[in-house]
Amino acid sequence: MTGGNSTPTLNQSVKMMGTIITLTLEHPKPKPIMAECIRLLHVYEHRFSANDDHSELMQLNHQSGRAPYRIHPEVYKLIKLGKFYSRFPNGNLNIAIGPLVKTWHIGFSDAKVPTAQQIETALSLTDPQNIILDDSNNTVFLRKKGMEIDLGSLAKGFIGDLIIHYLQTQHVEHALLNLGGNVLALGSNTSRNGQPWRIGIQDPAKKLGEYCTIIPAQNQSVVTSGIYQRNLTVGEHFYHHIFNRKTGYPVQTSIASLTIVSDKSVDGEIWTTILFGKPLITIMEAVALLDGIFAIVITCDGQAYDSRVFKRASTS
Repeated sequence: MTGGNSTPTLNQSVKMMGTIITLTLEHPKPKPIMAECIRLLHVYEHRFSANDDHSELMQLNHQSGRAPYRIHPEVYKLIKLGKFYSRFPNGNLNIAIGPLVKTWHIGFSDAKVPTAQQIETALSLTDPQNIILDDSNNTVFLRKKGMEIDLGSLAKGFIGDLIIHYLQTQHVEHALLNLGGNVLALGSNTSRNGQPWRIGIQDPAKKLGEYCTIIPAQNQSVVTSGIYQRNLTVGEHFYHHIFNRKTGYPVQTSIASLTIVSDKSVDGEIWTTILFGKPLITIMEAVALLDGIFAIVITCDGQAYDSRVFKRASTS
């Protein structure tokens, strides 16, 4: 495939991280750069996975309650960032939530509704203050045996930012990376005469690939979190994978999806997780205070709201 300025454009898809990852990049010699991107994605999957017993993150989790564990600097950096935001008392971000996630296991074939006792036991292991960091040695100590860090709410964004940084070191000016729920747009879409990339926001009420709106994006990340894909229905009860860190049950919400558009994808991950489940007005007020970030909220009754409109209205 060739871009609009005759520079070769290469597309590739690969199945990993529980999704289909697609990458489009434009460069005079795109093949070795694409190959390195795919290699890096495999490295990062092994490094950050909470579902692979042999991953670097799980090696740390296996040491919980025993001794500090020296971790790769990139994993340490993300754990440190995650712990900082996990201490926000009213947010739903908590990287220590691993035991609760595994108790429900929503999104996997063995998903189930746990007993109240199982939830209580899991919650007793989810205090982020029990993640002890040592910056001088890049070690992490999980103070209580059975604790597990789960970086699933942050890892894709962090990995996406690392891939974009690599592309920039290779002087790639135009690329699109889709990690399933995280889309990162570098430069513009030269096949459309240099227009911004067009990112579709899934309509939660329709089948995958049907959008309720399109966002133009250039040197931006678009992160969407929602209750419409990973969920569990038992009888008449519907459960999704975004948990209330205090009750141990899925958050009760009138929000079907929350999209954050930001410069860095990890920021989109942070704020979709912190804010998901909050009332619409709370989300809009919070995002209005953040520089360089805006949100698209779709409610369960199918209404869409743009925080940029709210911001203009609140300052007029």
